[in-house]
Amino acid sequence: MRRFLLIVAIVAVGLIFLFRLFYLQIYNGGVQDLYEDNAIRKVYDYPKRGFVFDRNGELLVSNQPSYDVMFIPREVKPLDTLEFCNLLKIEKARFTEIFQKAYHYSPWLPSVFIPHLSKEDYASLQEKMRKFEGFYIQKRSLRHYQTTIGANVLGDIGEVNDAIIARDPYYKMGDLIGKQGIEISYEQTLRGVKGIKFIQKDRFNRDLGPYKDGIYDTLPKPGSDITITIDAKLQAYGELLMQDKHGGIIAIEPSSGEILAMVSTPTYNPNLLVGRQRSVNFSKLYNDSINKPLYDRGLQAMYPPGSPFKILNALIGLQEEVVTTQDRFYCSHGYSYGGRKMGCHGHPSPLAMNGGIYNSCNAYFANVYRRIIDKTKSPATGMDIWSNHVKSFGLGNYLNNDLSVGQPGKIPNSKTYDQLYGKNRWGSTFNLSNAIGQGEVLTTPIQLANMTAAIANRGYYYTPHIIKNIEGHKIDTKYTTPNHTTINKEHFEPIIQGMFDVYNHGTAASVQIKGIEICGKTGTAENFVKVNGERMQLTDHSIFIAFAPKDNPKIALAVFVENGYWGARFAGKIASLMIEKYINETITRTDMEDWILWHTLEHEYAKPYSGKPFGINKNTTLELVDETEYKHLKELLNQLNNKSKSPEESKKNQGANL
Repeated sequence: MRRFLLIVAIVAVGLIFLFRLFYLQIYNGGVQDLYEDNAIRKVYDYPKRGFVFDRNGELLVSNQPSYDVMFIPREVKPLDTLEFCNLLKIEKARFTEIFQKAYHYSPWLPSVFIPHLSKEDYASLQEKMRKFEGFYIQKRSLRHYQTTIGANVLGDIGEVNDAIIARDPYYKMGDLIGKQGIEISYEQTLRGVKGIKFIQKDRFNRDLGPYKDGIYDTLPKPGSDITITIDAKLQAYGELLMQDKHGGIIAIEPSSGEILAMVSTPTYNPNLLVGRQRSVNFSKLYNDSINKPLYDRGLQAMYPPGSPFKILNALIGLQEEVVTTQDRFYCSHGYSYGGRKMGCHGHPSPLAMNGGIYNSCNAYFANVYRRIIDKTKSPATGMDIWSNHVKSFGLGNYLNNDLSVGQPGKIPNSKTYDQLYGKNRWGSTFNLSNAIGQGEVLTTPIQLANMTAAIANRGYYYTPHIIKNIEGHKIDTKYTTPNHTTINKEHFEPIIQGMFDVYNHGTAASVQIKGIEICGKTGTAENFVKVNGERMQLTDHSIFIAFAPKDNPKIALAVFVENGYWGARFAGKIASLMIEKYINETITRTDMEDWILWHTLEHEYAKPYSGKPFGINKNTTLELVDETEYKHLKELLNQLNNKSKSPEESKKNQGANL
């Protein structure tokens, strides 16, 4: 019996050992447990990040080699910190700070000590790395922006923070991630997938070789290349025209919703946010409170739309059958109501719809707006009908696009005024400024450009987007599905004729382009700021929307120039030049181009910071750039024009700076 019990005990112990061995080696020996095993070193193999091309195949973003100094805190042995810091060009306090942060994160896992060594720094450090046990060098790639334009479009990459690591376990300390622009919008597409090698260590922390002959090792999967909708030449031209001016230009292809240009100025060279100087340069850009170069005015700035908004009121008036194209309204230098007057410039009177549009008559659109709101017994019902029509053009929301930042703008409804004045205690005269794109209405440049595209298409638009093609993938169908407005197609033709006549004999007659049928609308928006808590008025914003050609349009755009006086003065000229550049690739209105390059608005932007009295600038005399800057701008313009004329040479020098 004892003998039997002994055999049973031996067999039982053997089975326990076998089960435990099976559990450790098979069941619990999966790849996930290797990440927690301190006896195994993890070495990541970073993939090639996808390249970025413009719509014409020009390379905009590629990669360049970079070297990170890595370390495992528990494996670091005593070292000559002074020599090490001198090699890395850092202070000893910085050494201590980095080490303690990494040790707190994990004493066993690799962390980046110093990222983005240059080739020169890498060469001088590599020969001495054997002296610094626990440290090693890991090769990866950084972005190489092959252009100086489109910083707001392209964005940049930077190190992940603790919040990102906690949210997404794919990322580890020291990893890079898209921070702005398309780099963040298409991060998962561009980044690829990291590879990893598991290295077995002995009890002295020495590498023994691949764990289990590398059966768990993986190769990196490179990121996909993408083609964006931006036309690099048009983008460069827009940025050049907007030098010394604050504002934004958004240009869209109406037939597809593809964004052709997305200009925001002031801007910066995207290469400033690459490498070891990224943090320093980012801080300088971030703290520039006057120019705000990191603020994308084309997507984030919310302005009163001004007179371009009148076009929507005309369309809504026709749809709601409260006005016909032949109805005439009188204008006596404005519209009087309730003891107040909405002023207007001099023009013939009375006016029907066509004249109301191309003369931009405030009185005409005040009458139309009041008829819309007062159509029903309740102004609240009329206001909600009006609001829903406006929102069908993509105003008042984020547009559901693929851009990294944006603002919804503001389109009021009955609740807005119930909160302001009380329920049933307001009427159309309380918000009459909405008739001319002031009041409670706010829009972003991309929203106005999209509205213009919807008008150009006679009642529908495609969601504006920046992705054209992804290597090996299809783009989201939401970008190829039309969004229809609430306005019937037949109502657009008289409106478009009015916009065409803006150029023929209206407020934009001075910025015509011979041979191109352009439809547009000038706009001037009041500009208020707060200085020391006091609300003050500055020089008006210059606004312009346009599309061309009139039939089968190829481009629709919105231009905002802050403190630009009135619509045709700055924004109208820039819009016409952008259209001619895109359609014809050459410029015939060199007089207009030269005027834009010569004139600066920097004196306007300095006003709130100068400490001097300021107000609306009634003076028609503008300040000029100095001759040196003008010559520099002309040189850049000549380079751009020469590049546009020689596509063969452009292909040969693919990736050269614009």
